[in-house]
Amino acid sequence: MHGIGTIINVGCIIGGGIVGLIAGNRFKKEIRDSLMTITGIGVIMLGAGGTMAKMLSVADGHLEAVDSVMMIVCLALGVIVGELLKLEDKITKFGEWLKVKSHSTSDNSFVGGFVSASCTVCIGAMAVIGSIQDGIEGDYSILLAKGILDAIIICIMAAGQGKGCVFSAIPVGILQGTVTLVAMFAGDFIPEAALSNLSYVGNVLILCVGLNLIREKKIKVANALPAIVFALIWGCVTTYL
Repeated sequence: MHGIGTIINVGCIIGGGIVGLIAGNRFKKEIRDSLMTITGIGVIMLGAGGTMAKMLSVADGHLEAVDSVMMIVCLALGVIVGELLKLEDKITKFGEWLKVKSHSTSDNSFVGGFVSASCTVCIGAMAVIGSIQDGIEGDYSILLAKGILDAIIICIMAAGQGKGCVFSAIPVGILQGTVTLVAMFAGDFIPEAALSNLSYVGNVLILCVGLNLIREKKIKVANALPAIVFALIWGCVTTYL
């Protein structure tokens, strides 16, 4: 059944988030703050590891950076488009709407938790590649693995940042469900280079999410999300032209 992977992934996020909320309510503020910091460091390492895996290659016994121009150009173009569209503001407003609808108006960390968690679990390579595989072959193994990882990440984030993190299941369901649907009809035309570029740029953005969790000055990661689209386009152009 196509799409089952996204359903499993959403269920894992909700389940992990609920466990995190139950555990977090038993912790003092100092423990929750420490959890948020250590989660940020973990997310940074996750993004850095994925970025280095795509960025570095061995040539003649030496490490060399590859596709760095692609990464920089896509990030720059993505930020320009994101700033013009004010994506961060739109996602924040959606978070504010969810905050009201979920009767969480007294939760000052709701929107921040929602945005951070959503960016963390939506923009990784596994989200897109897994959804494409689910759409083409009905194979949800990648999304199953992602769901388990997301459950752990959201559990820890929810313990530190609260209920907003659980609602990251909504954008995950929308994004992965849409990609799965598109892949059912056009997945065979997406080249490997495009998916590799997506993984590269996506991991840079995940690293930025981690930085936001541990420092006061925030990077508007949501405004950089179009960079993923440019990375896909770059891969398609270099493959077919």
